[in-house]
Amino acid sequence: MGEGNVITGLTLGGTPWTPQFVTALNESTCIGCGRCFKVCPRDVLEIVQRALDEVSDDDDDDDDDDDFDDDDSDNSYMTLANVKDCIGCEACSRVCPKKCFTHSPLPVAA
Repeated sequence: MGEGNVITGLTLGGTPWTPQFVTALNESTCIGCGRCFKVCPRDVLEIVQRALDEVSDDDDDDDDDDDFDDDDSDNSYMTLANVKDCIGCEACSRVCPKKCFTHSPLPVAA
């Protein structure tokens, strides 16, 4: 039931599944939209306000996001607050318009 020596599980249908746990979040590309925060089932993320000197007036936002949420904001960003609570579902990456997250499987503890 495994892919090498990494943590694996089974779906309800019996298909092997390897959770991909969050390992990093690129705070400099994060736009603070809050999508990942809203979908995370384990409170892994936290919204942080940027310092005034970090907020740029650069409006060349080139994301192809057609979702016109009013909560897109350049004055905040996400941070990994409780990374050890991540269950490896990758919901955060699926909703992130800026692809800020890095994930990887975890080795099986010896």
